Amino acid sequence: MIKEFKTFIAVARDGTFTGAGAHLGLTQSAVSAQIKRLEEYLGVALFDRGARAAVLNGPGREMLAQAEELVAMAERMVTTAGAGHVSGSLRIGAIASVQQDLLVRAVGRFRAVYPDVRVRIVPGVSLSLLGQVDAGEVDMAVLIRPPFTLPPELGWHRLLNEPVVLAVPESVPEAPWRELLATQPFIRYDRASFGGRVVDIFLKKHRIHVHEAVELDEIEAIANMVRHGLGVALLPQLRRLDVTGLRLVPLAEQAFHREIGIIGRLPFDAGSVREKMAECLMAAAAEP
Repeated sequence: MIKEFKTFIAVARDGTFTGAGAHLGLTQSAVSAQIKRLEEYLGVALFDRGARAAVLNGPGREMLAQAEELVAMAERMVTTAGAGHVSGSLRIGAIASVQQDLLVRAVGRFRAVYPDVRVRIVPGVSLSLLGQVDAGEVDMAVLIRPPFTLPPELGWHRLLNEPVVLAVPESVPEAPWRELLATQPFIRYDRASFGGRVVDIFLKKHRIHVHEAVELDEIEAIANMVRHGLGVALLPQLRRLDVTGLRLVPLAEQAFHREIGIIGRLPFDAGSVREKMAECLMAAAAEP
């Protein structure tokens, strides 16, 4: 809870959630979420919240000095621990498709350098993970690039582009991709996901009408449904996608992709475990 105590001290000094957030590089909603967690942890409210200000109440004033002492002690421990030994934890949000390959290789690289840092993988869809980064619930996330502008305090670093192809059961006769989409049942990449929105935009842009059969978010599950003859699907060509029973048809001049990357409060502090994990993710993404 050190991070939450630091946020509490910042709000107490500034008098507003917005001002404290600007100082810490957090949004007002992220500050609110951290203060709420701290209040739930302590079992007391710390502020009298007004329309424009957050004023310490009685318990808040009592807690402030202890919080400052606790944070100072934690910082002294970091200073005296020595550069040769790093411990603690790192929380990484990750969509399902990167957990199977990219994240495995990146965590392997990271653990070779920081064996005493515990890595917690938090699964979720891209929109949910973005909210968790913003609220400070995870340290960083690997997800699909959002189809909208990010808040200024959040940064994006691209890792890789995955071309979207038409997956067809091997048993279906060869035909142009437009014809296959128009005549075969369609397994849709969930429109609520960032990747599914990219597919939906493509279909609308080219005025392609499909016969929808199933809609879901899991890439491997979509591929398996196609493999079993339930329909065709537009899906990203993962580097280690099992293509058994599938025929992957490129979209030629209409090709498009989904972009995978890291979202966090970039740049990460030099020498931090977050920076090292970002380096490991970039190295894993660059591997053939």
